[in-house]
Amino acid sequence: MMPGLGKSLIIVGLLIALVGVLLTIAGKIPWIGRLPGDIFIKRENFTFYFPLATSIIISVILSLILWLFRK
Repeated sequence: MMPGLGKSLIIVGLLIALVGVLLTIAGKIPWIGRLPGDIFIKRENFTFYFPLATSIIISVILSLILWLFRK
């Protein structure tokens, strides 16, 4: 039980660190949030932004990383 918990805590810690690094360098990567497939609607008093393509790419990358850790 304890080795499994330790491994889970390490994975969660690495994911939190990865998110922190991504948030730090996100402004330096110009294509994050501006991919084809990201929905951006701007009107007079209304702005709607849904990063669909960016979310899918991040999900695929995280799924691959987790798959590698479980293997």
